[in-house]
Amino acid sequence: MRAIAVLQALILSLVLACGPEPSLSPDDAQEKASAVSAASGDGASSTRAETGSDEATSKPQAEVDLAADGAPETPKKAARRAGERPLPAFGGPTLAGTQLSISSLIGRRMLLYFFNPEAAGTVTVTDAVVEVSKLQQSNNFRTVGVAIGSNTPTVREFAKQHSIDFPVIDDSSATITSLLGLQGTAVILGADSEGYVTFVLPGFDTSAPDAQQAIETSLRQSLRITSSPHTGKLIHHDKAPGFVTEDIDGKAFDLASLDGKPKVVMFFLHTCPHCHKALEFLKEQLASIPEAKRPALVAISLQNRPSAIRISLGELGLDYFTPLVDPGGKVAQAYGVSGGVPDISLIDASGDIIYQMQGWREDRDPALMRMYLSRISGERIPMLLSRTGFTGNDACVVCHEQEAATWELTSHARAFDTLVTHGQERDAECVSCHVVGFDQPGGYSFANPAVHLENVGCESCHGRGGPHLSPDFVGEQGYAAVCESCHDKKHSLGFEFASFLPGASHAMIAAMTDDQRAARFAEGITHRELLPATADYVGSNACQSCHPSEFATWSKSGHARSVETLEKSGKAGQAECLQCHTTAYGKPGGYPTSPVTTAHHSDLARVGCESCHGPGGKHVEEGARRIGTIVSLGDKCDSCVILQICGSCHDAENDSDFEFSVQEHIDRQRHGTIEAGTGKPLGGSAVLRAPASDEARIAQALRWLEAAPPGDG
Repeated sequence: MRAIAVLQALILSLVLACGPEPSLSPDDAQEKASAVSAASGDGASSTRAETGSDEATSKPQAEVDLAADGAPETPKKAARRAGERPLPAFGGPTLAGTQLSISSLIGRRMLLYFFNPEAAGTVTVTDAVVEVSKLQQSNNFRTVGVAIGSNTPTVREFAKQHSIDFPVIDDSSATITSLLGLQGTAVILGADSEGYVTFVLPGFDTSAPDAQQAIETSLRQSLRITSSPHTGKLIHHDKAPGFVTEDIDGKAFDLASLDGKPKVVMFFLHTCPHCHKALEFLKEQLASIPEAKRPALVAISLQNRPSAIRISLGELGLDYFTPLVDPGGKVAQAYGVSGGVPDISLIDASGDIIYQMQGWREDRDPALMRMYLSRISGERIPMLLSRTGFTGNDACVVCHEQEAATWELTSHARAFDTLVTHGQERDAECVSCHVVGFDQPGGYSFANPAVHLENVGCESCHGRGGPHLSPDFVGEQGYAAVCESCHDKKHSLGFEFASFLPGASHAMIAAMTDDQRAARFAEGITHRELLPATADYVGSNACQSCHPSEFATWSKSGHARSVETLEKSGKAGQAECLQCHTTAYGKPGGYPTSPVTTAHHSDLARVGCESCHGPGGKHVEEGARRIGTIVSLGDKCDSCVILQICGSCHDAENDSDFEFSVQEHIDRQRHGTIEAGTGKPLGGSAVLRAPASDEARIAQALRWLEAAPPGDG
């Protein structure tokens, strides 16, 4: 019974009465907690768990360091907040006859699809889940189906007909359904790499012509997967769909009658308190705009109950406009209204939709709405930035539309999503450079994980409020120094401002053609040569005399026998294979490109030391300064640096699972006995990997002392 209550409370905490809101203040979160409704049937909406209560952040659930003066420092990892729930443990037999436990999937994100193959609408939802699940390998999630309310033969046939290639747990006995207390015939849960639920999609409207596409879009957004290729066009606004309907008095209305005028098209519920807030704001703000420029309010009720609408708005003093109704929901469908309300589109005089928003956040939306209303009215746009904190990109884009459009084509715009994909969105070291204003007043923090401050935004590079509020943020140091605050040697090996600039410069991206921009977006992060390229390669044997322990560990690894695998498969003569299975193929001192036998170059016919650490020519030459002549990886970020070096060979084509298990691979072959970047021996457990004999240890210590730069002790 406790497990049932847990999941029911979970769904209740994630489904809002009036729809999702991107970010909540502490007060809003408390208000929302008391305004939830149970999830059941088709057509329900969902949102990611949001809370910011003081109670949630005061519990000592995270690992916290103490500074020298005893003051608490930033937690290394975010504490779990009130409202976050772990999945109950469950499992069962799959259609393939194996046993599957949900706990075995911890470490990867999960997409759990509970479905009844005999229920109406299940086909549409299933086809959408199958399509999105094709992306699970490249986006680090695993899909598991749980068949409910049917029998095994029917489920097996259904899975075959719809090409379900993910494991499906057979719950024809209703064991899991009873345990979780789920309602509905198609429910989707998302969970993070630690097994905590991140989103719930408890029902779907499958009646629309494009229902499958809409469900796929919702799943992609929930999983933070880029929804579609970029056209390369910088600024594009959709035209507002025209429509004809009637108002609550039965009078016909045609949107075309307002051609040439700016418009605010709003979908609302007369029972929704957030809609009331938005209507109160619009009543005052529209009245302040000169009548000749004033946008027309076109407010459409999602409930076709004229009498109830009229009474409710009258009691609230919001009867300053005549609401429209939408029999059949065709207008809402044309505008893509499928989630929470209010749903507002701001349309300029030419009929372009300039801005769309869903929900109403008292802490942010009034200022944003004022700015956009001024824009579509042709009035001077007020600069309404946060006085005490960070404002976020959505305020900047009102005036800096082209700059925002070029930013969308950069890796900065997807910075936080990469953390979620890799399961590192709760790691302080990673998050600090992937959000705006981490742990600064009014910035992103684990206590206040504001969605509008995710990613490397405008204020990350231009300062809080940009030059408007922080004119000296860049100063004489220039943007290179700003970039290097995150792109340091630990996280961004080989960072050169000049070479990185084209990937982030607003002006340079704007100067590209549409095709060039589309190609850039499709390519994503381009692998660069991170290892030094100014020295010759000398082979791994040259490293052995100074690094015997590391050499011994490496020699037992698969890297030391990499060419043998090619010989066994008859591919030892193929250049595209030798590039990754030898050391420095075709580079100065590396494995030659001309036809030779591996016997002539046995030292290079393997993935040697220099494949990962760079050429050792300068490192081993007489009188060389050892530190800095090759790359030491022990102090580098696994995801930011080591993954890129290893990923040049362990790519999606040749090792599709490597990207999301890089830590596991590194741990398997760790061999460092020297403190990275110092040439000095490691302490602690590293001693166990040092040479066993006294003579060897003395010899190694002497080499460390000789290698250490002057002044390093």
